[in-house]
Amino acid sequence: STPPDIPGAEHRFIEIDTLDAGPLRVHYAEAGRGPPLLLLHGWPQHFWCWRRVVPQLAGEFRLICPDLRGFGWSDAPGRGYDNETFAADAVALLDAFELERVGVIGHDWGGFTSFLLALHHPQRVRALLALSTPIPWPRLSPRLLASTWRTWYAWVLAAIGREAVRRRPGAVRMMLRRGAPGEAIDDRAAEVYAERLREPARADATQLLYRGYLRSLASLRESPYRDLRLTVPTRLLVGRRDQAVPEAAVTGFEPHADDMRLEIVEGCRHFVPEERPDLVAQHAAGLFGSVVGTDLPPGNLR
Repeated sequence: STPPDIPGAEHRFIEIDTLDAGPLRVHYAEAGRGPPLLLLHGWPQHFWCWRRVVPQLAGEFRLICPDLRGFGWSDAPGRGYDNETFAADAVALLDAFELERVGVIGHDWGGFTSFLLALHHPQRVRALLALSTPIPWPRLSPRLLASTWRTWYAWVLAAIGREAVRRRPGAVRMMLRRGAPGEAIDDRAAEVYAERLREPARADATQLLYRGYLRSLASLRESPYRDLRLTVPTRLLVGRRDQAVPEAAVTGFEPHADDMRLEIVEGCRHFVPEERPDLVAQHAAGLFGSVVGTDLPPGNLR
């Protein structure tokens, strides 16, 4: 199938050099001119999740919306479906574009990936707008433990994700429709995402992604990122009614970040770019506009 269109964007492919899989062909949509922004999607989606944000920002920024490895129309090498590898791919993508520093917007898996990009490579990130994702420094608390029931879908996808997205055509559509109220993601839009995941290599990527996620839950007691400090300006938006990301998973970042703010978005669920594209664009214009042209000192990896 061919990628769906985003108004004003062009579809392109670029080859990146990866650490684990050799050359990787990455599909991306690009729109606008100006300071570059990298937009990273989550599961079960692809680049098209930015379709309502791109037209609002293309007049001020150059927007690059790639598909993560294994998803959308990018190569699916059969491994490396985890946040650390996604972050390494993002660095390789910036190298391929010969971009020294960019603003980053990330949603869901792309949101956590963007946190790691900023933690490991602060000199490459001007500022970060993260959406619908936990922070990298969870505080083990009764509230957080009480919310672990929300991860039920991860256990299902880790166990039977390959078959769930291929053989049960309504499963992905149901998750998207339940995660976005009203017409934010209608049946047609949900099918655009579900259809791509039925391809065997991308169905495999789904199951491997969530198997890795469950392994990472073992680090809840002691985050592997506890000694890394976030030095780039960061904003995090999370829907008040987000079924996947409870407030307990996004609070307590203050000791770990120099300049980070959290906004809980009333009436919003998980798919913020499609539910509230106006709010995403507003935050992006303010955050990235304020750092463009300034010489922010690069952070240090600790």
